[in-house]
Amino acid sequence: MNTLLGIFVSSYVIALSGAVVPGPVLSATISESIKGDVWAGPMIVLGHGILELCLIVMLVAGFAEFINNVRLLSMVGFAGGLYLLWLAFIMLKNVNHIQVNMNTGNTVRGGSILSGIVTSIANPYWIIWWATIGLGYVIVSMKYGLIGVTIFFMGHILADFSWYSMVSILICRGKKFLSSSVYRRIYGGCAILLGFFGFTFTVWGIKQIVEFVL
Repeated sequence: MNTLLGIFVSSYVIALSGAVVPGPVLSATISESIKGDVWAGPMIVLGHGILELCLIVMLVAGFAEFINNVRLLSMVGFAGGLYLLWLAFIMLKNVNHIQVNMNTGNTVRGGSILSGIVTSIANPYWIIWWATIGLGYVIVSMKYGLIGVTIFFMGHILADFSWYSMVSILICRGKKFLSSSVYRRIYGGCAILLGFFGFTFTVWGIKQIVEFVL
């Protein structure tokens, strides 16, 4: 990480290792792609990236202590967990009506972008990562000024873009070989996974709130 190339490569590798781990963003990408939107991955990453860019600006501006505040994180975990639980409920409610849609021309891009923003901010561990590991990268990158921070962000977001785009492409291309019933199971699995994360985040948030209240 002592060179701009080192910053770019290491930020790409670390971001990719995080992206491949199942989480709310990956679940949202799969569920949106199943609807026939091959652009779901890139659009979700766009929303995800907009939020991360705002967070980087805050870190550079010196808001790391505020972002890493336990009370803030506990409220984010609680509220975000409830949102993911609600989203999982809606998905499970509609799972039997999901049809494989080969027409990707009428999908709503704004919905995927918003999904990328909301599923990211609903995850307290995402904020913790940025307030710790991400902050360290920002500090190292700042040795090279704005270009260093830009290179770091490019490597980081490119990893997300390449992974989630590949997920969307593979799912949409797979529709030629898999039936709607199979995709309903995948969609239902994503809903259950989102519900699991929602439950985990909500419980974590409640525990943190109880600790600082008592």
